[in-house]
Amino acid sequence: MITIQLSVFFMIIYMLKFLTITAQSSLTAVVLGTEWVSFQRLSPVEMILTSLGVCCFCQLWSSMLYNFCSHFHPSYEFWYFRIVWEFTNILSFWLTSLLAVFYCVKVSSFSHPTFWLKWRIVRLVPRLLLGSLLISCVSIIFAAVGHYSKIQLISKRHFPRNSTTTERLEIFLWDFSMCQQVVVLIIPFLLFLASTVLLMALLFQHLRQMKDHHTSHSNSSPEAHSTALRSLAIFLIFFTSYFLTLLISIWGVLFNKGSWFWAWEAIIYALVSIHLTSLMLSSPKLKRVLKVRYWGLEAA
Repeated sequence: MITIQLSVFFMIIYMLKFLTITAQSSLTAVVLGTEWVSFQRLSPVEMILTSLGVCCFCQLWSSMLYNFCSHFHPSYEFWYFRIVWEFTNILSFWLTSLLAVFYCVKVSSFSHPTFWLKWRIVRLVPRLLLGSLLISCVSIIFAAVGHYSKIQLISKRHFPRNSTTTERLEIFLWDFSMCQQVVVLIIPFLLFLASTVLLMALLFQHLRQMKDHHTSHSNSSPEAHSTALRSLAIFLIFFTSYFLTLLISIWGVLFNKGSWFWAWEAIIYALVSIHLTSLMLSSPKLKRVLKVRYWGLEAA
């Protein structure tokens, strides 16, 4: 059983991660969103990153409100915070998979110049963003109905009649809710996984081709490919870790989640913070802003 002191420690870690991710998502949304509004244009990658920044900001606040309200005042009155968190979490998975697909198609066009999808996906990104939003909305409808039905059944527990039927319905809704949460996450995750693995394979193949035709004036290109491969590997590891921690959290396996609640939340959002950092570093504009701020702090 985890002690109260450790719970307080992990709660502090969770709040530090909350502040970190708030700063990261706000910076992403403000920097890229301002340019979007000012110049009425953004690159497809920056459109996706802006959407991810807004999504992560909403996800973080809904998670914080739900966690503190449900932990210190357990009640089903706060289930709507949970619905908002599930919606933004599903949307963030689809946006991340969309980013991986875009990079995969873009790199594929270098290996196969006639690859026609490259030119279409650039124009399709706004529609794909809207499609991700619609898929997330449809997915969350089932979750909202399931949560509402469970609350109605729990409120009828004190009625002696049909208690067996009520218990069976509760078990069915619980199992359906677990399966629904896993399915809506595993589909975009598999898409992300396939795109990222294919992207790494294409980069590795291209790197080997450059080494076979290595010349003295092309030293920077293999190095850039090697850096991209390392970044992708790190991104793949941490996003997969985040997905697995969510699965464990959903199914409630390995340990008593209630006693390790804040420790588990701190682990999940540490992975979210690393995930956001890797996404921010993929944007030249955000990297430039981070460097300016970092140098400004050093000068101060």
